[in-house]
Amino acid sequence: MTTTDQRTTTPTAVGVAHQLAEAVRPFVGGDLPVRLRAWDGSETGPVDAPLVELTSADAVRRLLWHPGELGAAQAYVTGELEVHDQGGWTLDSALTHAFSVARDRGLSGGRPTPAAVVQAVRTAVGIGALGRPPAPPASQANIKGRLHSALRDRRAISHHYDLSNEFYSLILEQSMAYSCGYHVTPDVSLEEAQKAKLDLICTKLGLEEGMTLLDVGCGWGSLSLHAAEHFGAQVTGVTIAAEQKKFIDARIAERGLQDRVEIRLQDYREVPERGTFDAVSSIEMGEHVGEKNYPTYAEVLHRSVRPGGRVLIQQMSRSGRWPGGGPFIESFIAPDMYMRPVGETVAYLERGGLEVRDVHGLREHYVLTVAGWLERFEANVERLTELVGEEVVRVWRLYLVGGAMAFRDGRMGVDQILMVRPGAAHTLPAVRTW
Repeated sequence: MTTTDQRTTTPTAVGVAHQLAEAVRPFVGGDLPVRLRAWDGSETGPVDAPLVELTSADAVRRLLWHPGELGAAQAYVTGELEVHDQGGWTLDSALTHAFSVARDRGLSGGRPTPAAVVQAVRTAVGIGALGRPPAPPASQANIKGRLHSALRDRRAISHHYDLSNEFYSLILEQSMAYSCGYHVTPDVSLEEAQKAKLDLICTKLGLEEGMTLLDVGCGWGSLSLHAAEHFGAQVTGVTIAAEQKKFIDARIAERGLQDRVEIRLQDYREVPERGTFDAVSSIEMGEHVGEKNYPTYAEVLHRSVRPGGRVLIQQMSRSGRWPGGGPFIESFIAPDMYMRPVGETVAYLERGGLEVRDVHGLREHYVLTVAGWLERFEANVERLTELVGEEVVRVWRLYLVGGAMAFRDGRMGVDQILMVRPGAAHTLPAVRTW
């Protein structure tokens, strides 16, 4: 994020900032909650509020064509809208302030009057901001094909995961675990939290020497390798991200685990085994299968494990009108993602034939995990910019800051759901120590 100098301007009644402030009053429920600086140098709004700068009329144009989150996100990632680190404000605290004001003013779901819309258009004309919509940012996803077909799913996953292995290595810790950690105390390192999470999963699954594990959506192999190295499991991992498979195969060779870990470039729907694995895991992958395909996903988990075997998924949850996470996430980060309240996911899994035994909420842990990722992100921002460019870096800063806020404020959750397949005796202890 950039910083700004303390230059002053002489406000004029005809400045762009002042015209915009008047035009948006009906949309924001009153006075501006931020200090607004426009491209002509004019400023208005509370001097002790976050400073938001519109560097181009294109920012307004985007908001006219895509009101709300998507237009604001497009303007932010292109640099047409800047939130300055100034006066103790950061992107995090500025967004938190904006959410708080919106909640206090009851802005959710309200529609402006036709008169307010007409006045906004007149203002746009007067400041030279009316026109055709600017082209979408280059970083915005453009995924085509039938929703959740195998081809479209590969394209959606590639958009997010194939930036480069080096890019992710600069944000994640050494194991490359791209999922919520388990923070025994708030001050443990990211590395410790991810190891604790992997130990917890393997323990819940009851893994022992020689047992077989299917890791569905194995990412960069953090769980697959950990289960083989530290619990002696025979692991089969499946992913549809080619870059991830290359990365894991290299680590398998480095660690001499060729006889214990096999990684397949395979869609979860194509896993052929029936009732053969002692355990099945799927860590933050179920969000990507879609609502209509979730029964198929649940059936794959059920059919792959032997009767009496255990299944554990870790999955994010969300309520409300944006099951994909909101316009920004759905457009820039994870197209086609779908989340639901955890109770609805449990119902799907039970209808798929699995017996749910434990649901372990980890929402607060994700706030700490994302904080660790953001710290590494900012420490390596120069190299990240060299790898993917300024626009993608801005996308990821907004993604990480916004994600931490969503878990902190309870708009999203994440849970480990432990299940067994009925049909034979299971070994799940009656009294759990986790």
